[in-house]
Amino acid sequence: MEKTRERNTQEICFMFLFLFFFSFTCNGFQTVNEHEILFSIKASLHDPSTFLSNWKNTSLFCTWNGVSCNSDSTHVTGLHLSGKNLSGRISESFFQFSHVETIDLSSNQLSGGIPGNVFSCSSLVHLNLSNNNLTGWIPEGSIPKLEKLDLSNNFLDGEIPAEIGSFSGLLYLDLGGNALVGQIPKSMSNLTRLKDLTLASNQLVGGVPSELGFMKSLNFIYLGYNNLSGEIPKEIGGLSSLNHLNLAFNNLTGEIPASLGNLTNLHHLFLYFNKLSGPIPETVFSLRKLVSLDTSDNFLSGEIPELVSEFRNLEVLHLFSNKFSGKIPKSLSSLPHLQVLQLWSNKFSGNIPEDLGKYNNLTVLDLSTNNLTGNIPESLCDSRRLKKLILFSNSLEGGIPTRLSHCRSLERVRLQNNRLSGRLSAEFTKLPLVYFLDLSSNKFSGGIKLLKWKMPKLQMLSLARNKFSGELPDSFGSIKLENLDLSENEFSGHIPPNFGNFPELMELKISQNILSGKIPNELSSCKKLVSVNFSYNHLTGGIPQTLSRLPVLGNLDLSMNKLSGEIPENLGNVESLVQVNISHNNFHGKLPSTGLFLAINSTAVMGNNLCGGAAVTHLPPCKEIKSSNWWFFATASAAVVFAAMSILVFFYLKRRNEAHQVTKRTEHASDEGGEWELLFFDQNASKSIAIDEILQSLRGHRSVVETKNMQYFVNEVNLNNNPILQLNEISKLRHPNIIKIIAICKSEKGRLIMVHEYVEGKKLSEVIGDLGWESRVKIAVGIGKALRYLHGCCSTAGIFVGNVSPENVMVVSMKDEARLRLIPPVMIISDTSKCLVSSAYVAPETRETKEITESSDMYGYGLILIELLTGKTPIDSEMGLHENIVDWARYCYSDCHLETWVDPSLKVQVQKNRNKTVEIMNLALQCTDSDPAARPCARDVVRTLEPISRSNALCF
Repeated sequence: MEKTRERNTQEICFMFLFLFFFSFTCNGFQTVNEHEILFSIKASLHDPSTFLSNWKNTSLFCTWNGVSCNSDSTHVTGLHLSGKNLSGRISESFFQFSHVETIDLSSNQLSGGIPGNVFSCSSLVHLNLSNNNLTGWIPEGSIPKLEKLDLSNNFLDGEIPAEIGSFSGLLYLDLGGNALVGQIPKSMSNLTRLKDLTLASNQLVGGVPSELGFMKSLNFIYLGYNNLSGEIPKEIGGLSSLNHLNLAFNNLTGEIPASLGNLTNLHHLFLYFNKLSGPIPETVFSLRKLVSLDTSDNFLSGEIPELVSEFRNLEVLHLFSNKFSGKIPKSLSSLPHLQVLQLWSNKFSGNIPEDLGKYNNLTVLDLSTNNLTGNIPESLCDSRRLKKLILFSNSLEGGIPTRLSHCRSLERVRLQNNRLSGRLSAEFTKLPLVYFLDLSSNKFSGGIKLLKWKMPKLQMLSLARNKFSGELPDSFGSIKLENLDLSENEFSGHIPPNFGNFPELMELKISQNILSGKIPNELSSCKKLVSVNFSYNHLTGGIPQTLSRLPVLGNLDLSMNKLSGEIPENLGNVESLVQVNISHNNFHGKLPSTGLFLAINSTAVMGNNLCGGAAVTHLPPCKEIKSSNWWFFATASAAVVFAAMSILVFFYLKRRNEAHQVTKRTEHASDEGGEWELLFFDQNASKSIAIDEILQSLRGHRSVVETKNMQYFVNEVNLNNNPILQLNEISKLRHPNIIKIIAICKSEKGRLIMVHEYVEGKKLSEVIGDLGWESRVKIAVGIGKALRYLHGCCSTAGIFVGNVSPENVMVVSMKDEARLRLIPPVMIISDTSKCLVSSAYVAPETRETKEITESSDMYGYGLILIELLTGKTPIDSEMGLHENIVDWARYCYSDCHLETWVDPSLKVQVQKNRNKTVEIMNLALQCTDSDPAARPCARDVVRTLEPISRSNALCF
């Protein structure tokens, strides 16, 4: 009995001791020195903006920046430090205050883990640690009074703690934009007061818990951008207060539950990019408050009923990339707020609703790649706001409606691959904002010269494969034209000399018409011309000598004309030329023995009266002496000359495109002596630079050689094989966004040095942090244009870079122009060449196969886009547990969390370009897709980025 009493006494003492020590926690410790806690917090942070400068002993802490107190100024109740550019770790001191209710540390650069005592203060009501660089797991524990918990957009990993269900007072929970794994805890259903739930942009797996149906207060569910699977639980249909449901970018299967039709307060329903099948339940069309519906990129099928008229508040309808069939509902025309309608890539048939646009507020209409017939409705632009009209690849008939021809808000028009006919109206060719117009592959007719074109923004115009006739206009009202395709029509007359007034023109196609007259000399003013096709016309006269002045001309097709005279000798000196076709004309004389003509294919020169050339041309030898008295001498001489030419051609083919060769011997013992082979591709350089100067520059660890009149870049590379012939292939490349190779120097000891033209500027890797948003987009376009040229414009096989990285991109000073520098050993000339690569910008498949392809180049380009947007490099250490920057970019990419992944220095500019920034990131993720076949080509990338680079353009 006495022992029992003694034990009870000990237990009581222990209890009092426990209560005494518990009084020192944030709930009960009344004598805590809050001054000291604040000083401890300040000491743990780096404050470059000096926001905490008035945290001093000389003033009351209730007057300090970011500190709020209770009514009698005795206790700290709030710390408001959002967006103050603070860095360092979050100290445990933050959670030692006795009365703190709000702690907001969002939008800073804080790193490290979340302190273990984060949930020890029962007084806390609002906790926001979002938009930082926090790592580690979410600590266990709970605060019943906590109403807001925001840990979004960090690098947190691990599973969501099951204890999350004990935060019974939560109204707002955001864990999105992290690297959380595992399943969504079923205990979350205990959060019956929760209104907003965001778990998006993580790596969560398993199904969407049916227990969410018990959380009747929910009005916002965002579970997109995870790896969730299974069917959408029908229990979600019981959430009568739900306003926003986003399950996009998962692996959800099955049909859309009919119970979603019970969500009468739903404004936004996003189910895109899943594997859903079956029809959209008719019950969904009864959601009268719906503003946005996006079920694109699924396997949905069936017809869209006329019940769509119930969507009286609908603004955005995205049903593209599915298997929908039947007719487009006429009742869509009655939706007064409809702005964006995208139904492309389905199986819709029948007519476009006659009154579509009449009562709508359309800005974007994309019905392309369906089976639509009938006419284009007159009313599409009655709102006067339509910017994007895309109807290509259907079977539409008739002409362009008169009212549509007056639609001055149009910016992008794509009507190709239909059966449209009739003439173009004068009003249609004066639309002031159109920058992309494609009417190709239709049945349009009539003349276009008298239309008095006035499209000042026009960059791309294609009228190909129609029945247009008459003379060509002198101008299209724009000096910004880059691509002009008028091929396969019935145009006659001459090629206008004024076509030389298009300074940005890169591609000019006028083939398969009945044009006559001479090729105008004025085309030599188009310094950016890469591809010219005048084939299948009735052109006469000779090839202008001035064409040899085009610095980046790569493709020239003059076949099937009536051209005559001799081939200009200097045309062979155009180093950028990689493909020429002059077949079936009336050319005569000797084929030039320079440049491309030394190895031109016989099919490209046949059907003329030419002679000479290499054996592969199958041309007869040129006869220079025609006398019956000297027939034996002539025959013998011709044989000797032919044999000599054959020998010369053989050696020329072996070293073709070498504009100047010099062999010198260095006397410097430190360079191991020996013979140096110098191959120059620039006549001026061969006269002004010597091997001694190159070696002296390298010994001084300088990358620039300065001669009397010029400067050059030099770079020593390590190659054991003989790359000279391969390098000759790219020495002739000429493009505004590619740095020209001047010379190659190779020693008998195996050293290889490349000499490039000098560019006043710095590497992209050195200046990227100083560039603004517009400059970065401009640079992205420049790199894309260089790749477009290398991959498709400069040769049939394509030239692949292998290491598209910021180290190999020069940014021209004061212009923000990008120029790509091609440097071995990651420079590949054909799709069968292989080499060892180690750069962080090399595609994963290349590391395994050692093979460089167009897709692997696009992977490196995608990494550059990510770096331009985020400021992070592939070797950045702040990726949490993610293996690489691509994985990090994928999970944190989301419109709602834009401020998280953009470079902090761009945040102000990005606010004005949010949609464009998201579109570029989306493009970057396409370029870095794990499946090489899914990556876009450079041509498509440029077409996407160029509109974005214009400040007044609609995103592509």
